[in-house]
Amino acid sequence: MKSTLVEKILKAHLVEGKLTPGAEIGIRVDQTLTQDATGTMTYLQLEAIGIDRVRTELSVSYVDHNTLQSGFQNADDHRYLQSVAAGYGVYFSRPGNGICHQVHLERFGIPGKTLLGSDSHTTTGGGLGMIAIGAGGLDVAVAMAGAPYYITVPQLLGVKLTGELSPWVSAKDVILTLLKRLSVNGGVGKIVEYFDSGVESLTVPERATITNMGAELGATTSIFPSDERTREFLAAQQREGDWVPLQADAGAQYDEIIELDLSAVEPMIAMPHSPDNVVPVSDLAGKQVDQVCIGSCTNSSYKDMMTVAGMLEGKTVHAGTDLMISPGSRQILTMLADNGALSDIIGAGARLLESACGPCLGQGAAPQSGAVTLRSFNRNFEARSGTADAGIYLASPETCAASALTGAITDPRTLGRPPQIEMPHRFTIDDSMILPPADKPEAVEVYRGPNIKPAPRREPMQDSLQLTLLLKVGDNITTDHISPAGAAFLPLRSNLPALAQHVFEGVDPTFARRALEFAPGAISGGQNYGQGSSREHAAMAPLHLGVRAVLAVSFARIHHANLVNFGILPLLIAQADHDALSGGDSLLIEGIPQGIGARKFTVKNQSSGEDFEARLEVTDRQASILQAGGLLNYVGEQAD
Repeated sequence: MKSTLVEKILKAHLVEGKLTPGAEIGIRVDQTLTQDATGTMTYLQLEAIGIDRVRTELSVSYVDHNTLQSGFQNADDHRYLQSVAAGYGVYFSRPGNGICHQVHLERFGIPGKTLLGSDSHTTTGGGLGMIAIGAGGLDVAVAMAGAPYYITVPQLLGVKLTGELSPWVSAKDVILTLLKRLSVNGGVGKIVEYFDSGVESLTVPERATITNMGAELGATTSIFPSDERTREFLAAQQREGDWVPLQADAGAQYDEIIELDLSAVEPMIAMPHSPDNVVPVSDLAGKQVDQVCIGSCTNSSYKDMMTVAGMLEGKTVHAGTDLMISPGSRQILTMLADNGALSDIIGAGARLLESACGPCLGQGAAPQSGAVTLRSFNRNFEARSGTADAGIYLASPETCAASALTGAITDPRTLGRPPQIEMPHRFTIDDSMILPPADKPEAVEVYRGPNIKPAPRREPMQDSLQLTLLLKVGDNITTDHISPAGAAFLPLRSNLPALAQHVFEGVDPTFARRALEFAPGAISGGQNYGQGSSREHAAMAPLHLGVRAVLAVSFARIHHANLVNFGILPLLIAQADHDALSGGDSLLIEGIPQGIGARKFTVKNQSSGEDFEARLEVTDRQASILQAGGLLNYVGEQAD
C-alpha cells in the first residue's frame, strides 16, 4: 500500500491504536525539547510524576525566552533548569546558545524521528523530515517519563509545490500565501505534508520557516521530505550520519491536496492583528515604519542573516526607523563575526540583540506608542510587542531589511539584484554551551529559588458545578489574551499564584478579582478559542482562579488538550447559545460524571431560564483524565 511520509513515520512509532481517521493513537516520542518560559513548570511536573531519569532517546532543555533578567526570578529559573536537567538526564542549552528551534535544527534534529516540545513552534523540526509537535508542558513531562503521546489521527493536507521562488521572494512569503488562502483555522485537525518538484529548490532553513509557521495555520504539524538537500544540511553540521532518505510513495493519497507554484509567489505581508490578515507587500508600499525586527525562530537562520547583511552592506538605516536583529544561534552569530557580515550589520546602524526570542514575545524592544513595527516573526497578536497600541506587521527578512533602509514598507523587488547567498559546506561547530547530563545524577542538588512554586493539581471532578459566567469573548481569542506574554509576565511563569492575577488583564482588568470572588466560574468563547502558544499557563492560571469550564464554539488543538490536562471542562456549544449568554449568568451543570461518559451535557442558565446543550469532544482516555481531575491525578492513579 502506498503511504505518505506522515503515515510512514506514524506507523513506525505507533504503540497504541490504529491509523484510522478520527481515532486516538499513542505514538512513541524519541526526542523532547523545552524552553524556559514553559520548561520550569514542565520539570516541576516531571518531578511530581516521580521518576528519577528521563526515558526518551534525547531530551534538551533550552534557555531562550526569559533572558531579560530585570530581577532574580528568571535567573533562579535558569539555575533550576540547569540543575534539574543534570540530574534527570537532560541536555541543557545555556542562555546565549540560541533559540531552541534553531539550535535543535542545527544540532539534534533527525529525519524520521518524533519530537515533542513545550512550545507551539516545535513544528520547525518538520523542515528536517521529523514529526515535530508542540504540546503543553505536562504532556511533554509525561512523554519524558516514557509514556506515549496521544493525538487524534489527523487528516493529511498535501501541498504540491512546483516551480522555484523568484528573486527577492522567500519561504516566509510562501507560508504567508498559504495563511492568506487557508486562514488560521485552515490546518486544524490536519498535518501538512509538502511534496513534488518545488521541494527540491528549498533549503532546510527555508523549509523550517514554512513548517514553523504551520503552527499559525492551526495544524498539528507540517513536514518536508528528507532528501539530498537535507543530507547537505546535516553534512555541513557534521551530522551526516543522522541522515536517512524519507519521502512519500509515488501516488500516495492525501485527504486534500492544494497546489502552489513557487514562481507565482510574491512578497507578502500580514497586517495587524492576525497572521492570516495577509496582502501583497506592494499594496502597503510607502507606509511609514517606525521599527523593524529581524530574527525569531522563524527567520534567524544563517541564510536569513547573510541576506540581511548583504542588503545592509555600505548603507545606513533610515533615520526614522529602528532596526533590531537577533541571530538565531551562537553558531550563526560566530559565523557572522568570522566572515565580516556582522560588521556590515553593525555598520548600517542596526541594534544587535542576543541570540534569543527577545522582541517576538515582548521581551524588550517594545516600540513607541502607536508605532508601526515590521517583524520577520510568526505572530502579530495585539499588544504582543509590549506596546498595546502598536500595529505589528509580519514579513520576510528581505522586506524587513528593505523597509528599514527606506523608512517605509518597501517591496524588495524594487532594489535591484538581491545578494547571492550560498549555504556553507561546513558550519562552525562548538557545542561547549550545551551541557550534558551529570555523570553522577544522585549527587546533583536541584536549585529552587523563592519564586518557584509547586505544580498545581485540581481536586477530583465534582458531581455538579454551579458556575458564574465570568467573561464572554469573541472569536480567535489567543493564549496571549488569556495569559499575557511579555517582560512583565514571563518571570511569573513558575509562580502560578502571582501569574494568575494577570489572566485576561488586557481584555478585562477586573477578571482575576471577580474570578476569585465568584468562584467556581466559567468562560464563554467563540470560534478557535485558545489559538497561539502551547503555554499551559493559559489553562493553569484560570484553574487557580476557580475556572472549571470553558464553553466555546470551537477550540484550538493544544489549548483544548491543556484544558483537559488540568481538569477544566472544554464544552462545545452552538453559536446561537454563545450569543445568548451574558456575563454574570448563573450556570448549573449536573450529572458531570455521567455527562463525561455520554459526551454531552445540559447546561441550565438559571439567569435566563433557558437550557442549552453542550458537547464534549474527547477520547476515552481524555474522559478518564477529566474524571480524575487532570492528567497528574490520572498518571498517579495509573501508577497505583
